[in-house]
Amino acid sequence: MVGVTEDLAVFEQVRGRLFGIAYRMLASASEAEDLVQETWLRWQAADRAEVRNPGAFLATTTTRLAINALQSAPARRETYIGPWLPEPIDTSADPYLGAERGEALQFAVLLLMEKLTPNERAAYVLREAFDYSYAEIAAILRSTEPAVRQLVSRARKHIDGRRKATVDADAQRALLASFIAAARSGDMTALEQLFTPDVTSMSDGNGAHQVARRPIVGPVRVARFFATIASWFWEGVDVALVTTNGETSAVLSKNGATYSVITVLGTAQGIETILWQVNPDKINSF
Repeated sequence: MVGVTEDLAVFEQVRGRLFGIAYRMLASASEAEDLVQETWLRWQAADRAEVRNPGAFLATTTTRLAINALQSAPARRETYIGPWLPEPIDTSADPYLGAERGEALQFAVLLLMEKLTPNERAAYVLREAFDYSYAEIAAILRSTEPAVRQLVSRARKHIDGRRKATVDADAQRALLASFIAAARSGDMTALEQLFTPDVTSMSDGNGAHQVARRPIVGPVRVARFFATIASWFWEGVDVALVTTNGETSAVLSKNGATYSVITVLGTAQGIETILWQVNPDKINSF
């Protein structure tokens, strides 16, 4: 019993970090929880005489399990209906989600990381969010320091080359509030004025009824869509602002049940992306 208690104490000390790694790798809170549980089982079964650094062992186990999961993700995504978006997670209590920094947590970056290889994603997350040294990452990935530097460099170029300059937290929150107000009123002019020329609305519902299965692109088309549904969509809907992934999101509920979580990605020119998370499996914690 003493051994089990000690093992649990060691595990709990780094559990937040393990979840933070797994979530950034998988962009799914539920899958990250399952993966952390699998790490706990492997920790219980590990030969303590062979484990010199429990923290390193647990981080390595979590990262390698996440890489394995990412390698099978494309096959699972083939059966997904419509756009696949990251699962929002409440970061009000832990803004950095177990990390040294809040990197690789924002929705815009999680979406861009979808194009990285599993090893690139792992190296980027460990380096940028958790400040692991190149030597530590090389040990985790069973690689070399020069190879890891290349992985991180390629990942940075991909993300930095495609990520647009975003507004600060207060401006993003204001854009979201303005969007909700304009969408509720169905005011096309007000909506169009909020959008960038290449604004995109994406809905993740995995085939749910009355959820768009393709992205809607362009200020006129996006504004027309929201103006069209305004007459019926918002009736009886309550809106609460919450902090998800370090940004402000709106939780929409009706009769006490959460229906959707909406986030906007903003630039100095206005709202560039509207993310609608409508898949009930991804919002059941709100």
